[in-house]
Amino acid sequence: MSELFRRQLVDYVEYHRDPLNGLLHVVGIVCLFLAAVLPLSLWHIDAFGTQISLSVVMALPVLIYWILLDKALGTAILGAAVLLLLAAKLIIEHVGTTTMWSLFATLLIVGVAAQIVGHQVFERRQPSLVDNPTHLLLGPPFVMAKLFIALGFRRDLAAIIEPKWPANSLSSDHTKSGPTFNS
Repeated sequence: MSELFRRQLVDYVEYHRDPLNGLLHVVGIVCLFLAAVLPLSLWHIDAFGTQISLSVVMALPVLIYWILLDKALGTAILGAAVLLLLAAKLIIEHVGTTTMWSLFATLLIVGVAAQIVGHQVFERRQPSLVDNPTHLLLGPPFVMAKLFIALGFRRDLAAIIEPKWPANSLSSDHTKSGPTFNS
C-alpha cells in the first residue's frame, strides 16, 4: 500500500463508518461505474489495428491509478471493471439506443441515490466528496478493501478501516466520536 493511499484512507474512513452506508456504496459504485461506461461503449477507436471501446480507453487511467495506490486492490478492481465493461458491451449489443439511455439514467439515479441515502441516513453527514473532491476516486478501492478484510486478507487495511464499534452500532452515535482502530 502506498503512503498516499494510507493517508487518503484514514481521511476517507471518517466519512464511511456505518456498515449500511458501506453496503449502499457497493451498490452505488457498481451502478455509477456501469452508467459511466455504458454510453462510452457505443463508440470505438482504432488502436494498433483493432477497435477498442471508448469505455476501455476512458477507464484505463483510473484503473492504472488504483493499481498504483495498491497493487492487490487495484488488480481486483481491474477484474471487476473488466466484468462491468463486458456487461456494458453485452447490453449495447442487445438493446436499442432508447433502452440503453433509459438504463443509463436508471443506473445513474440509483447510484447517486445510494450514495446520498448512505451518507444522509446512516452517516448523518455530507459525503466526503464535498470536503475533498479527490475522494471521488477512493470509493472503489475502499469497497474492495472492505471485501478483502471480510475475506480475512489485509490486516494492514483492517487496522485503518475497521473501527471497533458496539454490537448495535446503528443505535449508537458513532459518527460524532473519533475513530478507534483495531491494533
